[in-house]
Amino acid sequence: VAAAATPALAARFASDDLAQPKIDQGRSELSGVSNLYYPSWMVGTWEVTQTLKRAEAPLGLRFIGGPRGDLSIAAKSLAEQRSRIDKPQALKLRFVKTNAGVVEDRLYNQRSRLDGFAGRSVVASVEYSETGGNNRRGNVALGGSADDPLTTVVVYYKGPAAQKVFSVARTTESSEASWRGSEATRSIFALTNQNAAPPITTDSEVLTELARVDDKTVTGRLRLVDYMNPTDPLYFEARRKAVSVADYEMIYRRVAD
Repeated sequence: VAAAATPALAARFASDDLAQPKIDQGRSELSGVSNLYYPSWMVGTWEVTQTLKRAEAPLGLRFIGGPRGDLSIAAKSLAEQRSRIDKPQALKLRFVKTNAGVVEDRLYNQRSRLDGFAGRSVVASVEYSETGGNNRRGNVALGGSADDPLTTVVVYYKGPAAQKVFSVARTTESSEASWRGSEATRSIFALTNQNAAPPITTDSEVLTELARVDDKTVTGRLRLVDYMNPTDPLYFEARRKAVSVADYEMIYRRVAD
């Protein structure tokens, strides 16, 4: 009997040779209810411990060295990232119930992650942004609520900068033992003062694996993957392959809302 094939998302945790997910196609203004849906047992607020276990540059240093492929910048960046291995980072994350399922509270979670990893308060505000493929009208038309979380957010920093984060592709799989999800994102970072520097665009993927221990505890893995964006000089040479991979261990402990 042939061995069962490894589920697609499970395989994406097993190798650093990853191809960039394709952007969703065929979106319309009535598909606003689309989101990344988590297991029902994730609803609520969680105290989370996120611990980096490994960081790699699968295609080599020059692919993480900025627009010029600067090897010294890349080496320093990777060394700084690896200096955080086995150092736990505490966060609070929130997941909310909608008529279509459980989704993350992106406003709460974006602020928590950015402030947490910065070690200080760096976010002034976070807002949802409506897009043609994900909007309030679409949510309501498909049986959702006008207050349901959207998939695009805009972060305003306390300095003269802002960042818009789009969810461009999502997929999930589950078994009796675990749930896995993949979300591809595109981020645009821009200065909000008179500086003429062009915006910076980055493409990433967040891979999540969750396993329920009991009503108050969930364990899991998180994999953050970066890809070249079409504006990067090395985009065609990278051939849509992962240029940076960071693996984390996760522990979630439920807290009272």
